[in-house]
Amino acid sequence: PDAPPYLWRDPQDPKRLMGANADLLTQAAGELGIKLEVLYGGKRSQALEEVRTGRMDLLADAPMNTAQLESLDYIHPPIVQNDIMVWTRRDHAVPFNAISELHGHPGAISEKTRLTPSFEALTRQHLALERVSGLTPAFQKLALGEVDYVLAGRYAGMVMVQTLSLSADLIAQPLPVDTPGLYLALSFNSACNDPWLRGQLAKKMAESAASGLAGDVIRHNLELWKAQLLQPASASVPNK
Repeated sequence: PDAPPYLWRDPQDPKRLMGANADLLTQAAGELGIKLEVLYGGKRSQALEEVRTGRMDLLADAPMNTAQLESLDYIHPPIVQNDIMVWTRRDHAVPFNAISELHGHPGAISEKTRLTPSFEALTRQHLALERVSGLTPAFQKLALGEVDYVLAGRYAGMVMVQTLSLSADLIAQPLPVDTPGLYLALSFNSACNDPWLRGQLAKKMAESAASGLAGDVIRHNLELWKAQLLQPASASVPNK
């Protein structure tokens, strides 16, 4: 759940999750006449176990994982897609336009950033990536010249660069290098899991993407997250 602007713990009520995924799911459930609470189920492994056993009904930000297809129904299309961008210093002599151009250059990535399995394998095999605790140290290393690039989500990176007052120094390259989807995933053991619900949720996800609703909700939650980051008491707010 540590993935703003998509899903993160509500600082005012840590038992609950807030974010674009929570808003889109709550709206879809309301239109279907379903009562829904988006709750914090623990760390990712704990939340997965809660859903697999049926103690909770679904995950609201599940990355596609073929190993989980024996216990979860993934709703297509994904609720959102997270564009992973290459962030560099504006004065970097050679822009990075392809993964091959990153070879031999030191980079950083937050250990909380989730990539597609194929791209994760590629980065571990071919890139000199330092995995750090969050986006703040990753972008600080980039600004200080300790690394040449950072791999980070388009929206999370944009807000973090703004809140660190680094917008004049850092920039995202134009094209994403990875686009992992975040899915709704219903437990096989959920009493709510039936063909009608899966079909209706798939329809709602397709409608929200086609209508532009998903983009609007993401932008709204970007502003909420940015406001939290700028509050003095927000040092504990998670970032991705």
